[in-house]
Amino acid sequence: METALGSTENLMNEIKAEISKWFDLLGQKDTNHIVGRTKLQVGVHDYALLEYKNGDISIYDSDLDFMEPSAKRTYGQPAESWTEEMIHEFIKPQLAGFVKQELDALQPTTLIDYKFVFWGKFRAQGGEVKTPLVTYINEEKKQLLLERIANYLKICLDQGQKPTKPLETFFLSKHLLDQELFPELDSQRVIGLFDKVLELNKVNKSQLEEHRSYIIRSLQNWAEDQFLPRYYTIQEQKWHSRTYIRKNAGISEELDHSTVDLLLYAAIAIIKYEPAYSKNTGIEFLNRAEELGSEKASLLKKEGSGTFAKDEIYYKDEFVECKANDIFSTITIVLRKETEESYAQALRFMIHLLEHGFPASYQIKLKSSEKQFLPIKGLAKTGTHRFFANALEYAKLRPLLEQYARAAMQEFEWYEDAEGEKCCMPGTFAVFGLGLADQVYFPLVKDYMKIVDIEHQSVQNGFTAAFTEKYDFTEQVLSTIVVCLLHCTDTIKLKVQKQMEEESILPQLLHEMADLQRHQVEHLIYTIWGGSAKLEAAIAKAKGEKHERLTQLLLHAAR
Repeated sequence: METALGSTENLMNEIKAEISKWFDLLGQKDTNHIVGRTKLQVGVHDYALLEYKNGDISIYDSDLDFMEPSAKRTYGQPAESWTEEMIHEFIKPQLAGFVKQELDALQPTTLIDYKFVFWGKFRAQGGEVKTPLVTYINEEKKQLLLERIANYLKICLDQGQKPTKPLETFFLSKHLLDQELFPELDSQRVIGLFDKVLELNKVNKSQLEEHRSYIIRSLQNWAEDQFLPRYYTIQEQKWHSRTYIRKNAGISEELDHSTVDLLLYAAIAIIKYEPAYSKNTGIEFLNRAEELGSEKASLLKKEGSGTFAKDEIYYKDEFVECKANDIFSTITIVLRKETEESYAQALRFMIHLLEHGFPASYQIKLKSSEKQFLPIKGLAKTGTHRFFANALEYAKLRPLLEQYARAAMQEFEWYEDAEGEKCCMPGTFAVFGLGLADQVYFPLVKDYMKIVDIEHQSVQNGFTAAFTEKYDFTEQVLSTIVVCLLHCTDTIKLKVQKQMEEESILPQLLHEMADLQRHQVEHLIYTIWGGSAKLEAAIAKAKGEKHERLTQLLLHAAR
């Protein structure tokens, strides 16, 4: 080992030099104005990572892998001979002492938070070694922060009656779940404080969402990094998913059931308020709580979060039985009789849920003897699709279907029983069916198209094709087609060029394009003619007024 150690002395000096440069760079920052925004922050930096790999020395300010290092240089000789033993017994002690000296010089300033962890990550024989080099606690700053937190809780929350600042919630939510600050976690107190923050800020919807987002993020970090690792071995998988392997020893003796309630609080918040792609994380937390013996978790999985009254999530009569679970975002509908009233009651049941906070992404589990589907290519033949196709057979239900659609439509939300190319926004089947049924629902179709996420949904292509085949090209129809085409993808295949070039249609098409942006006009030309080159070919063949108006269309794209 002596030979190996001797060969690393120059490298160690290079690493120390880079650490010094990083601290010098850090010392040039003016952080007083940052910390001055709120008394709940006593320092800025709480993390750094030194990485040595393949001859590169890098230092990062953030633990996010995609961040660029604050300092980086290439050293000539990779440390291929390092072993894990050498790193822990020789490399780490040397660097730890050096980093601590640098930290001591910075502590009186606001550059460093009350707690600072300087990590090292090294390539060694047999793999990668990541270890904390220094965990530095400034007791003076810690006590100051604890005093400020206590004062904030008393004045702004316990006695508070006014909205609070999102930045304060950002720090408070992290502090309350920080084991260094609060070794004995009072879960019920924390839940009560988070509820009070949300209550005080409910008057401003956008700020409420910001406060809630900070709380949820802190809860998720606490669950994944502090609580669950006590009882599970956690393995990282692709796409940020995790596998939890239960530890067997001492579970029942160590488990704090009140803390499991905080895990459930986090699970419900994620499921109810985070985007659909985060829902699995909430369900994972719920499953872990159930495995740890929580009867409440089992009840939540069976009956939902408890947000809704029992008569809101369950209905039964001689026609239909409806049951909803906001944890799993499912609405189960059993048609006991295939009647207009059966579907009407089911629609009223869903409308009420959606208007009172049921998850915007969901699916319908249907039990029905009828198997209708909309005459549109590309739609998934799911229970959700079938329910609305069945309901659309009853003309008297159309106003109720529109009411449902307007309650259901929400950008970046999805029916959860269709994936890939067939995924679609809630409300899709009702809107498409109504749009093909009666021109009175054209405004609904337009409103739907304007909030479609065309980067992740393409089923509107199939609807638009069916729509153009269904109706003659009147003024009202053409206006709706233009809106549809603007929100279709480039893969749409239509045969409408002939209709669009009719002399009675071209003036209105020009009128519809008048206020559009250049890229929108180009998109319309592509979906109708296949691109500007093909429109030019059509212009070459046209004569008289038709030639003039087609030329004007092309000029719109060139302006």
